[in-house]
Amino acid sequence: MRVAELDEASLFSILAADGLLREHTDGAFADAARRGGAHLACRAGCNACCHGAFRISALDALRLRAGLSALEEKQPAVGAEIRSRAAKYRLEFGSGFPGDASTGLLDPERAEEFEEFANEAACPVLDPQTGLCDLYEARPMTCRVFGPPVRQGVEQDEEEGFAVCELCFTEASEAEIVAAEMHPPLDEEARLLAAVASAGCERAVGGETIVAWCL
Repeated sequence: MRVAELDEASLFSILAADGLLREHTDGAFADAARRGGAHLACRAGCNACCHGAFRISALDALRLRAGLSALEEKQPAVGAEIRSRAAKYRLEFGSGFPGDASTGLLDPERAEEFEEFANEAACPVLDPQTGLCDLYEARPMTCRVFGPPVRQGVEQDEEEGFAVCELCFTEASEAEIVAAEMHPPLDEEARLLAAVASAGCERAVGGETIVAWCL
């Protein structure tokens, strides 16, 4: 998805609202981290979760492209390196992309193929020298909620069905996992995704992509 597909007013409005979404999400992460204590292993340089393809939304793609544009103004060499890594990624994995490789949109009917796609590849935004994310402030929502226990696919009053980083909470009891549950602002994200779609971004309506194709 290209930032230019949205008019300036719509882009400003969406990115301003996204700033609040990021603030609320990061606040929810910090709160869960406080409750999780030493069970949460996440720290700078721990980047196992930065390997393997994962789905990102149209909002994530918009945020990443805006973040890259801002970075290129301040650090053009770093921006060029990100674009180079993304291009190499697309060249290497383009033939097996489970979707439309020309647009970067994933095909929901090819979900099984996606499970086997580029599972060992590093995210092109990951700096191989420092082990850090070059677009950390613009990172996708999946990255912002990964680590603490996040409830997946069950009713909110059920005490199971948590997604947790495999490096975190390895010695925690079920009660400790439940007590450290992260509560992402999912409704807020959904409303903003609807705003992206209604703003007329043709690829927002189309579906999800991955980091290498949005850059």
